[in-house]
Amino acid sequence: MPFIRVWLHIVWSTKNREPYLKNEVREVLFEHMRKNAKEKNIYVDRINGSIDHVHCLVSLGSDQTIAKVVQMLKGEASHWINSQNILKEQFEWQDAYFSVSVSESNVETVRRYIDNQEEHHQKKSFAEEYQEFQKIYQFG
Repeated sequence: MPFIRVWLHIVWSTKNREPYLKNEVREVLFEHMRKNAKEKNIYVDRINGSIDHVHCLVSLGSDQTIAKVVQMLKGEASHWINSQNILKEQFEWQDAYFSVSVSESNVETVRRYIDNQEEHHQKKSFAEEYQEFQKIYQFG
């Protein structure tokens, strides 16, 4: 059996960056996403975010692709949140997402960064953060 450890930091936002993910919504959604990921053999090491976006630290399995993992996480979560009538309006994610690799030596740093999203976004908006990611990783 092969041994593979490929860490990814994946980020996506709500449609039009709508502030749907208030604390109580975020808590139940992230708990559901952890459970769903486990059932689908997706190793989600960390999941957190803010009012309008999600950060995940994921380790890919040998038969998984980034696109498929993101599709399973995002698609099932939006279907679930709508079927549970958690929000008054129809919930959607933005189609786009970004994913960058994380070296083993930086995993703990990314964990702390994801764990501290609420504190982080008191100082910087997601729009500002996203622009920084675009500049650092040269996309968009």
